Amino acid sequence: MRNHIFGVLLLLLAGCQTTQTSHQTAEDVPDKTVQTPATPSENEVAIITPQPQSVTVASYSLPQDQSDLWQRISMQFSLPIPQKKSVKRYRDWYLKHPRHLVTVAQRATPFLYLITKKIEQRNLPLELALLPVVESSFDAFAYSHGRAAGLWQFVPSTGKTYGLQQNFWYDGRRDVNAATDAALNYLTYLNRKFKGDWFHAIAAYNSGSGRVDRAIRKNKKKGKPTDFFSLDLPKETSSYVPKLLALVDVMNNREKYGLKIPQIANKPFLQQVNPKEQLDLAVAAQYADISVKELQSYNPAYNQWATAPDGPYNLLLPIDKVNHFNHSLDRNRGKGIKLIHYKVHSGDTLSTIARKYKTTRQIIQNVNGLSGNLIRAGQYLMIPTSAKGKDTYVLSLNNRIKKIQSKRRGQYRMMHTVRSGESLWSIAGKYKISHTSLAKWNGMSPKDPLKTGKKLVIWKKSTRGAIIRPLYYQVRSGDTLSGIASKFRIKTSDIIKWNDLTKEKYIHPGRKLKLFVDVTKVST
Repeated sequence: MRNHIFGVLLLLLAGCQTTQTSHQTAEDVPDKTVQTPATPSENEVAIITPQPQSVTVASYSLPQDQSDLWQRISMQFSLPIPQKKSVKRYRDWYLKHPRHLVTVAQRATPFLYLITKKIEQRNLPLELALLPVVESSFDAFAYSHGRAAGLWQFVPSTGKTYGLQQNFWYDGRRDVNAATDAALNYLTYLNRKFKGDWFHAIAAYNSGSGRVDRAIRKNKKKGKPTDFFSLDLPKETSSYVPKLLALVDVMNNREKYGLKIPQIANKPFLQQVNPKEQLDLAVAAQYADISVKELQSYNPAYNQWATAPDGPYNLLLPIDKVNHFNHSLDRNRGKGIKLIHYKVHSGDTLSTIARKYKTTRQIIQNVNGLSGNLIRAGQYLMIPTSAKGKDTYVLSLNNRIKKIQSKRRGQYRMMHTVRSGESLWSIAGKYKISHTSLAKWNGMSPKDPLKTGKKLVIWKKSTRGAIIRPLYYQVRSGDTLSGIASKFRIKTSDIIKWNDLTKEKYIHPGRKLKLFVDVTKVST
């Protein structure tokens, strides 16, 4: 539609010219007035040669012709920016924190062209290209307090409603290509539901259509206005639309506000490829001649060391690496996953083997043609496994969580293994800490379910003047928990927590107990 309008304007200008000049380009038109020939005398034959007229042609530059992608986007903004205090407050915040927008621009660089094209193809407001800034600061790995993930911050249920798979291997909420399609589908639905009111639709994207709908009905019943700024909405949603509008205003007036936002080239950066087979991410990175970390940064949906066994297999790659990837893939078809021969030992189960090799029971069953869980000692199984060590896959889910857990939050660190029936609330209560802090320390949402056997990091603050150190104590004959606790001036209950002793009746000589002691209070 926008390109059509520019075309109509140019045609109207061209129609104002004479036949001779109507076929000229803007460059062909003289930039100074052409003098009219002198009038001939009565005895002369007048030979009139058509002369080009002096015409000033406006130079129109289309959004798609810009060198800077931000300019392409801002030229197509269409939503009004109301003069509201909330909009001004967030505009002031952006202007006082220019580094935030610089960071956002750096994160957006690989993905923004892809998102912009999809929005243009649907003829939606280009303001929506900035929505991931408000949602996730353009962090493709973002995970929120409310279990929302990815650039577009889909919660699990809404993600599934819009076709985003979520399993051990793959989380479509972090698949930039798939999640962008899902987000635009959702926003289009909301816009129709709210009869073309984009402010209502965007608010509903944040808090749900039901909540916005109820607020509108409530105002109608009371005879109040039903525009977004008049609605009684949760604080987060009331701030959500002003944040976006303030950002739109700032990006549309960068020069006026003196902001220097890094330019993003107005051309595609990534291209999606479908190898049509499962690939180890280290192997895929080798095919594309890039690092594993770079590959993972473009494809944050893959939780583990490989693409999903049963798909999707799609990968976003830098355009200049696609040919190299395709040639390498063609030469190595069927070699994208490393398989090992595993001899089943007594006591093995498919689940324990799967945990050992960071895969799933179902995958082992599929690879080996097993219809059930029965395996026997001495049997050989083919196990898909990573080609490189786990540290190679820097941005895998486990490594990201490990990095979060390693961040220092207190004086000393403990690990807690989740037991059956425990929750974040109950564990936090035992350690006298906040359940929200416990979730944050472990890269979780407070609403996340806990699996038995999961290891959680616990950070504790020592009392003033204390120097807390971990210590391993080997149990001696005659020792009791109360005696050990007394010796090191700690609580018996803490020893039980630190060493998961709740189900054990006795401690045996030779066992090593992990203790956290204040070394200023003990001499031995």
